[in-house]
Amino acid sequence: MQSRTIGFLHGNIFLLSAVIGAGIFVSPKGVLKYSSLNIPVSLSIWALCGILSMINGLCVAELGTTFPTSAAPYFFLKKSLGSCVAFLNLWMEVFGLFIGLAAQSLLVASYLIQPFYDLCLPPELPKKCLALAILWSLGLLNIRGLAIISWFQTVSTLMKMAILCLISLTGIVLLVTGKKENIFKFENALDAEFPDASQIAEAILQGFYSYGGSTFLVNLAGEVKNPGQTLPRALISALSIVTVIYLLTNISFLTVLTPKEIIFSDSIAVTWMDRVFPSMQWVISLGISTAIIDNISCGILKGSRMLYAASQEGQLPLIHSMLNERLSPAVAVIQLIILSSIAVIPSNLTNLIKYLGLICWVLSGLNMIGLLKMRYKDPDLRRPYKVWLPLIFASLASSLFLIFMPIIQSPKMEHVYQVIFVLCGLLYYWFHVHLNQHSVGSETITCYLQLLFNVSPSGDHETCISTNKN
Repeated sequence: MQSRTIGFLHGNIFLLSAVIGAGIFVSPKGVLKYSSLNIPVSLSIWALCGILSMINGLCVAELGTTFPTSAAPYFFLKKSLGSCVAFLNLWMEVFGLFIGLAAQSLLVASYLIQPFYDLCLPPELPKKCLALAILWSLGLLNIRGLAIISWFQTVSTLMKMAILCLISLTGIVLLVTGKKENIFKFENALDAEFPDASQIAEAILQGFYSYGGSTFLVNLAGEVKNPGQTLPRALISALSIVTVIYLLTNISFLTVLTPKEIIFSDSIAVTWMDRVFPSMQWVISLGISTAIIDNISCGILKGSRMLYAASQEGQLPLIHSMLNERLSPAVAVIQLIILSSIAVIPSNLTNLIKYLGLICWVLSGLNMIGLLKMRYKDPDLRRPYKVWLPLIFASLASSLFLIFMPIIQSPKMEHVYQVIFVLCGLLYYWFHVHLNQHSVGSETITCYLQLLFNVSPSGDHETCISTNKN
């Protein structure tokens, strides 16, 4: 779709941009809650989530190096497990993506508008309007092409890394030179209640949300220089940095605030800043806003490439795979922004994080099953990078544990809704692929949309919609 412009340095920047975002500012609350306020357990879960994310990312990297195309995991699943499973992968991931984009845009709008309402909560209408403005601004930025997005990601990544380094270093200084109660808090942490297996699974789902963009670069494999070397190296280096920063940030939060204060805080970072630097609260608000905006931009970039790839494979309307003059799938970007705009409604963030984490592990499990099948079915397939086999089994075992443990330990009605959602994806797949794919009305609509958005088929297509007769 585009030239290969992403090297090792920009690969690290893209990964840091995709991974570090709203999660580190909201997940500590959920991790502590499901860890039974046990500090050592919660910190261990943060480290475990980093290790699992790296393992999962290295496994998925094999897909991107074997099939170095945009949305490589989708293309790989289509080859290994069939079109239906690939579409379900797309169905779940895009659903989780636009719900996540909506929640993130509302969150950054809340942080930006809160200083104007000092002693009360901001009204919903201006918050929603600001969230929509942020979504559409970032959507238009993505339409301008990958080069502009790369510069935006670089600047915003440096800003949010500076904020997290400030929090981390301040926490270390307070822990070493601060009051005795800060150290006493950690010394007596082992006396806290130990969570059961179901709670640990829920805590991992909460923590894994903060690492949710670990496979982002694999979806851009078609635009990565030398993917066989760049993808695994960038994953190891970027995720190692993220894991260390997340641990230090959580230690800083726990040094200043008690676990109960973190649980009952609506904004952990702002509460932390009020306690440490009361006059610099705007710095944290700006840093959090930058981090979330950065995540939203990465989500739009990833989602548009997935819609593009699915359209090329005939599982979505052809208009999604058409490019503008800047080689951007403009219609796919606009479609994603429209869905996210519809979803800009108040949500329970803790439950939303759990659902998004569950979707990530279901998709990870599907990728590992497909990877094992291709290893058995086609062992001589050229693989520039081949992950160690035990890592695949470790990732698959983690996925199965996190998916089924909460269901076995405490079955709920929401699990039935999740099954219904998957069945709806199957129904849509059957309707679109088998009934409506080649209808005359669909070709006419595609032609008009092509003229409206000034897009044309990419070089990967052999046919041109604009040559079809009216």
